[in-house]
Amino acid sequence: MTHFTLSPSPDFSRLWRPVACLALALAPVGGVAYAQVYRCPGNLYTDALSSKEAAAKGCKTLDGAPITVIQSMTPRASSTSNRGTGTSASSSSPENKVASEEQKARDTDARRILEAELRKEEAALESLKKDYNNGQPERRGDERNYQKYLDRVNEMKAALTRKEADVASLRRELSKFGGAK
Repeated sequence: MTHFTLSPSPDFSRLWRPVACLALALAPVGGVAYAQVYRCPGNLYTDALSSKEAAAKGCKTLDGAPITVIQSMTPRASSTSNRGTGTSASSSSPENKVASEEQKARDTDARRILEAELRKEEAALESLKKDYNNGQPERRGDERNYQKYLDRVNEMKAALTRKEADVASLRRELSKFGGAK
């Protein structure tokens, strides 16, 4: 334990008394009880429970583990985007506005591109279906081993499934513009 003595001089006693009190308050003293920190289910850390309450709730004591509290950031107000236009509904500055004629032209171009892509993907899908032949494609000359044939059939089936998903996705995108013409 640290002991401090104050100078009997009246001039220094006024100055040293607050310093000595502060030093005594900060000095480690044996027998001082520190609050026990508990980690409870649900990742809850608290020091407000008694040992009985903590045991009843299934909390475990944390000995010597430093606790860091990080303030969560408040989420920013998200700007809602207009579908398919790429513009923000909350942007109010004039340079972010697009003239309605220009936006219609962009939408028309996007629709035309999606329709062309859909036609291409549908043609590829039909070709895959024809080659797949309902799960019975023709065997090739390099497939004397039956397992090679089965592997190729499985690859074709997976490719067919992916292509069908691509076509469905393109149709969904086109439906945002009012469907196919």
